[in-house]
Amino acid sequence: MNLRKIGVAIAALTVAFGAPLAQAQGISLLRDAEIEEFLDDYSRPIFRAAGLNEDSIQILLVGDQTLNAFAGGRYMGVNSGLLTIAETPNQIEGVIAHEAGHLAGGHSVRTDAAIAAATRPMLLSLVLAAGAVAAGAPEAGIGILGLGQNIGMANFLKYSRGQESTADQSSITYLDRIGHSSKGATELWRNVRNSQIIRGSRINPYMQTHPLANDRLAALQQRAQASPYYDVEDSPEEIERLRFIQAKIRGFLNEPNSTLRRYPLSDQSQPAHYARAVAYYRTSQVDKALVEIRILTEARPENPYFHELEGQMLFEFGKVEEAIEPHKKAIALKSDNALIRIGLGRALNAMEDPAAFEEAVTQFKRALLLEPDNSFGWFELARAYSGLGDDVMANLATAESRYHAGAKPDANVFARRAMTGLRRGTSEWRQAADIVLATQPATGGAPMPAGVVDDEPAPRQTPDIKPKRPDVPDPIVPGNNSSDDNT
Repeated sequence: MNLRKIGVAIAALTVAFGAPLAQAQGISLLRDAEIEEFLDDYSRPIFRAAGLNEDSIQILLVGDQTLNAFAGGRYMGVNSGLLTIAETPNQIEGVIAHEAGHLAGGHSVRTDAAIAAATRPMLLSLVLAAGAVAAGAPEAGIGILGLGQNIGMANFLKYSRGQESTADQSSITYLDRIGHSSKGATELWRNVRNSQIIRGSRINPYMQTHPLANDRLAALQQRAQASPYYDVEDSPEEIERLRFIQAKIRGFLNEPNSTLRRYPLSDQSQPAHYARAVAYYRTSQVDKALVEIRILTEARPENPYFHELEGQMLFEFGKVEEAIEPHKKAIALKSDNALIRIGLGRALNAMEDPAAFEEAVTQFKRALLLEPDNSFGWFELARAYSGLGDDVMANLATAESRYHAGAKPDANVFARRAMTGLRRGTSEWRQAADIVLATQPATGGAPMPAGVVDDEPAPRQTPDIKPKRPDVPDPIVPGNNSSDDNT
């Protein structure tokens, strides 16, 4: 798991939030096959219960160790801190259900109207204040201006708190529909309430975007306890699954020494081996890291993510040939995951052998069927084609990579290069032509290649109904993002 920055993540989120806003927020996105599957497993039933299209919502994992989540448009963001702070999967379910309430209620869309409504008294006060100043009463003008701003802000905050309360109540409805408990939500808000009490009691409830945790707990608890599913508990297997994920996140995001103190050698639990494997890996103690991860692969050979981590460790420390077998074991156990296939393809590319390049092409093509907008996968596919001496297909894959990274001028250039070597009318030729059409500037730019306009390729679309997400080969890699509604 590589903790390097990924710039292309911004381009993937431009559709939802806009790159400038995402860059200004400075939020890091993570990719991890194991954690994404965990969140997917818990969110899909809730999305269905909320009447949402489960395939149209992209869950983003945010590299932030505070307890928070957000939702808006077709996105839901979950902070890594929520996963490490939560004591049970049911507590995480409660937050996911709350955010689903925001999505089902269209809150991010309606917030624009609320902001517009809050702006009106501010604008009116500005006009009145200007009039007072012009009439020779500057102090009165300042007072009028401040009053208008306070009224506008108070109206918006009241609306925001109403949205949060609605989402809280909706979360219980959704959990009831799938037969799961709402106890986790009440436990979580009880912990937050206690934290607010410790931090200080002078919080003005009217100047908050969210209801105070004590008020949220009171509103939730009576209805949650009345549910016939209130006492339904997570299974030991579900609890253990969360413990593995928590160990992995702490291993990658916390300081290695902190991780090793939390999971000392005296702790021989499997999650502790997982955390230490990552901590040793991050401090370049590869032999110790391999000892820890191999304890897990031997104890649980059916777990694809242990093999994936072993393969990544070997690859990152230059043991490329040894890395291939663990990656293949991971794919044999989890064949429908793009990130794992890209990891294998990357190791095969590093072999720099014609047979390995051929196999890498196969792996990248299969991965890109699962994630067609993964620009890193396209980039590595271009490398594999280049290794085989197929410059035409390398240019086409590079065009796709640059397109999905948001670099449209580059995509246009490489697509044109590919077209010069492709037979007109073939699927590859039309693929390149689509990119040229989608990236051609409104004015200026090179003339359109012959036949593109005449054949009228279909408008460029990502052949995947899910929103774009940051594309990285490793289980955890930060990028950037922004948010709408926060927990």
